[in-house]
Amino acid sequence: MSRSQNKIKSGLLLTTGFLIGLVQQSVAQNIVQRAYNRFFNDTTSAANPHVSFYPTFSYAPETSFEFGVSALYLYHANNDVTNNRLSEIQAFSFVTLRGQYGLNIDHTIYGDHDRWFFLGRGRLQRFPLLYYGIGPDTKPDHPATIDALSIQLRERAMRRIAPNLFGGIEIDYQQLSRVEFKQSETITRELPLGSNGTTNLGLGAGFVYDSRPNALNARRGIFAELAYLNYGRSRGSSLSFSNLSMDIRLFRTVRPGQVLAWQTYGVLTSGNVPFNQMALLGSEIIMRGYYPGRFRDKMYLATQLEYRWLPFPFSRRFGASVFAAVGTVGASPGQIQLDKLLPTGGGGVRYLLFKKKDVYLRADVGVTREGLGFYILTGEAF
Repeated sequence: MSRSQNKIKSGLLLTTGFLIGLVQQSVAQNIVQRAYNRFFNDTTSAANPHVSFYPTFSYAPETSFEFGVSALYLYHANNDVTNNRLSEIQAFSFVTLRGQYGLNIDHTIYGDHDRWFFLGRGRLQRFPLLYYGIGPDTKPDHPATIDALSIQLRERAMRRIAPNLFGGIEIDYQQLSRVEFKQSETITRELPLGSNGTTNLGLGAGFVYDSRPNALNARRGIFAELAYLNYGRSRGSSLSFSNLSMDIRLFRTVRPGQVLAWQTYGVLTSGNVPFNQMALLGSEIIMRGYYPGRFRDKMYLATQLEYRWLPFPFSRRFGASVFAAVGTVGASPGQIQLDKLLPTGGGGVRYLLFKKKDVYLRADVGVTREGLGFYILTGEAF
């Protein structure tokens, strides 16, 4: 091959390599741009379904470092944003450095023209539960640690019976197995009912009134649920008991971008209730700042008020909220004592993830007499 032919061949190779490099760079830039637009610019049509994935990271003394992935699926039935509300399915999986793991799935699904309404959650966790005892006077020091495999599946399948009013069946399955009850060396508590593990299946009925256009960020409307579940040995349950719950939420836009939200929540159980299915005070929804189950008994009442800026008047993406709540537990309605009311309050920041679907990422801190609780989740608390 002549020197000129070698030069031509070398030039072709360089040109080809340069073009391949440009193509690879363009592809990489397109992938990055699409990812950026997907999560920050929300360039998808408001009518199209939206799927997002997020890494998560946290730390707690009982778990060590926790790593996870969250997924969020948003859609309107038949892609009809005019006549159908926003439905959402959220999933969260995690694993800790101590070998604990879990999968949580929650959904709020509206059928075409609200003919059907499905509200449910699923939990599969090998995760430590902290047990402080039963009643409103339990001490915060030296809780027992319960390491167990926990499964919970609860579903409401409801049919529309009037505008915004749904009625139907409710099913709740809970299993606690492979239980290791580890007492503190300082305080020894009496083992509660169900400490060896139980399996319980509850069947019942409920009614829901829901006039919220967007369950993840309600700016107006009402949500109210009344539900009854019965757990009986005839259906294979380990214990016989019942659960009556009430959840009322009101939302009002007081001025553009500012929302006042109020919630009252109550649970009344009766019968031989296992400790893990008692009324539990504390969660990422209401009584934020308290560990879930920090206080537990057969009855629980709580109410909260929250003011939201979604977003700030001077920002397109960022907002905030402040909230306050009180609640308590008792063995029966007659044993609820006002001097046992537990206060909590706090606030948080908001970031508008999906502008066209009006969905925010929230980061809240709840302040209690016993410490702080931190929460980073998609959608408003209630």
